[in-house]
Amino acid sequence: MGTVAAQELIADIGVEMSRFPTAAHLVSWSKFCPQTHESAGRKKGKGRGKGNRWLAGTLARIVFSVSKADTFLGERYRRIARRRGKSKALVAAGNSVLTVVYQLLSDPQAHFRDLGADYDGTRINKDRRARSLASQLQAPTGQKIIIPHGKAVLVEPETA
Repeated sequence: MGTVAAQELIADIGVEMSRFPTAAHLVSWSKFCPQTHESAGRKKGKGRGKGNRWLAGTLARIVFSVSKADTFLGERYRRIARRRGKSKALVAAGNSVLTVVYQLLSDPQAHFRDLGADYDGTRINKDRRARSLASQLQAPTGQKIIIPHGKAVLVEPETA
């Protein structure tokens, strides 16, 4: 994030964070969170609310600038954009930017430390994920799948 973007954020949000009890309150106030309308048990996504368009523009510029970078926020944007689309990824990454800004402005002792682009990849237990995928395959096919030493093996049912 550049100096101009930081100045624009401070001009729109202010530096006094005591009026927001949590970071979620700041995100909600800025209308940079997805809305959900539910009626009779059916959920209907409505995008995000109409908030401060100058703040939204600043957040969009920040997110697009980090989207190509090899950082945690850049990888978060790219990962969500692959699955859900660019507009939802923009809102999710903007939500994360506002959360970081809230934490930095509310605590004068806080310092920003990027978690790195591989943060989510290092937190996935590959053995557990493989067992989960194998059990999902077992349900519709009825075959028994075991994974010894990282290799999937089909176990044939014994016939008597």
